Amino acid sequence: MKLLDADALRDALPYLNLVDATDAAFKGGFTVPVRAHHNIDVKDGQDATLLLMPAWSDDGFLGVKTVIVAPDNALKSLPAVQATYQLFDRETGQPLALMDGPELTARRTAAASAVATRYLAPENASKLLMIGSGVLAQHLPQAHASVREISEVRVWGRNTSNAQTCVNDLNKAGLNASVADDLAESACWADIISAGTLSKEPLIKGDWLRPGQHIDLVGAFRPDMREADDAVLLRSKIYCDTRAGATKEAGDLCDPLARGVISDSDVLGDLFDLASGKVRVDRKPEDITLFKSAGTAIEDLAAAMLAYKRLEG
Repeated sequence: MKLLDADALRDALPYLNLVDATDAAFKGGFTVPVRAHHNIDVKDGQDATLLLMPAWSDDGFLGVKTVIVAPDNALKSLPAVQATYQLFDRETGQPLALMDGPELTARRTAAASAVATRYLAPENASKLLMIGSGVLAQHLPQAHASVREISEVRVWGRNTSNAQTCVNDLNKAGLNASVADDLAESACWADIISAGTLSKEPLIKGDWLRPGQHIDLVGAFRPDMREADDAVLLRSKIYCDTRAGATKEAGDLCDPLARGVISDSDVLGDLFDLASGKVRVDRKPEDITLFKSAGTAIEDLAAAMLAYKRLEG
């Protein structure tokens, strides 16, 4: 059984390759049961989340990701997402690889957003605002830059020091990044707004937006979390990674759906629809598009298979 740490996955999963593999996975050939989702009381009324995410492919692979999301980990200088991924031979059950979960998760999450950007964002999008300064903030701009010519990135975070660290990392990766001081001004400036936070209150306001933007909401994976206010949803053409996950678990969709702010018909498609061509996007210059990611085991398995195959040579 191979052991693939974060460095090995980083080398094995360049973003454009991973975006292509993720796009192909949503076209079909994968089976994904509903993931098990458990809230775990940790202390002082704070909850952690345990996720068990299985999937298998028609071409002989099976994988399971075990995830624990601990929102207070930032106070301990630890990533909020802790995880491992196990890849098996589907027919025999033989373990093939044990992979670093956080690196796999960050890369596959960013790749899924880039798949959506490929279908939804303006072709000439060049300015990106990254809201949040955690682990995903280092990955999302690079993934978007693999499918659009991103010439400038701004990073906004509640902790300016963390935002500067993220900017430094993005500059080392070859992007032209700087810290955003004014969130509202930067939201209007950006062609693509990408948010990857655990916020329980909306950070993006609808009256900040201008026609022609693309909104990428990646955090706020629980019903009690929000990254965008109701006005953002009402101004946008809405898509998601999976209807079953995003409309039932992610606060940016399930909350306004439950309150009747939007309806099921306002969610125009998911990545299955976009990748298969079932839903075709006729984007007009004035359109604002929104993609809500909740995460799915398809993305994990697609990334794990790609890493395993590339390292097998």
